Amino acid sequence: MRPPRVRAAALVLVLALTGCGTGPSLEDQGEVTAAPGDSRSLTVGSAGFTESDLLAQMYALLLQEAGYRTKILSVTNRELYEPALESGQIDVVPEYAATFADWLNAKVNGADAPTVGSPDLATTMTALRSLAAPRGLAVLNPGRAVDQNAFAVTAAFAAEHGLKTLSDLGAARIPVRLAAGDECVQRPYCAPGLKEVYGIEVTAVDPKGVGTTQAKQAVQSGQDQLVLTTTTDATLDEFGLVLLADDKHLQNADHIVPVVNRARAGSAGVTAALDRLNTVLTTEDLANLNEQADSWRRLPEDVARNYLTGEGLLPD
Repeated sequence: MRPPRVRAAALVLVLALTGCGTGPSLEDQGEVTAAPGDSRSLTVGSAGFTESDLLAQMYALLLQEAGYRTKILSVTNRELYEPALESGQIDVVPEYAATFADWLNAKVNGADAPTVGSPDLATTMTALRSLAAPRGLAVLNPGRAVDQNAFAVTAAFAAEHGLKTLSDLGAARIPVRLAAGDECVQRPYCAPGLKEVYGIEVTAVDPKGVGTTQAKQAVQSGQDQLVLTTTTDATLDEFGLVLLADDKHLQNADHIVPVVNRARAGSAGVTAALDRLNTVLTTEDLANLNEQADSWRRLPEDVARNYLTGEGLLPD
């Protein structure tokens, strides 16, 4: 028998997410000693874009299979959903390890604080958990799937110059125009990192955004030679593009990781339910799921359910 359909809850009052809640007060945030909670009714948060919606649906379905009641709340701004997670108005969200570690670090130590996310997953997770715990948050086990920045060229350009990795591009000494966000000029993972780590000469940054249609079209047409996108971009084939491997690990470890309100959802039951996804979901799988939702116009819940059923995590 199929589990009940996931119920989606719309965000109606933004102010409700910033009001009083049940999370630890600022005075208590240095030490969280209460036993992990196991509420049987859980709210799964989504950041409102396709991948986050898919992950939230998978979390909700796995929790339902484990006996929890779930609903999904879409909140498109981390500045809103993270406090709601602390207060217990949201119980679990899919996050990205390095990005969330740096976000919490900036919140705690100021925008100019040195970053704590790194290409090393273990180092990143240690930093993330140390920042999350005093806020009443528990960071569960990271999965195999990674959504991090990535760089792509046309398949023809790669074949012509024998390129499979960013090191290959640096060794080829080919100057490139890079389609990316305008912040790429200064960000260490972008143009400066390409030069420092790989020896790639970026002659100009074409500010067309990260992985946008316009950015990919610029590379497809030859106006630019390199585009900044992500490892789970499902549309590269449509533009004749291929990723170049980040073989020297310029990018941080943005593995998919569930973050929960410890007082409500820190139990072994929640952890076990969500850990099941880690046994199957890969970066390639996530890109394929994004494609089904974005390009094939399938509902995220249907895509999520079909994937989990196909992987044996839900009954037929």
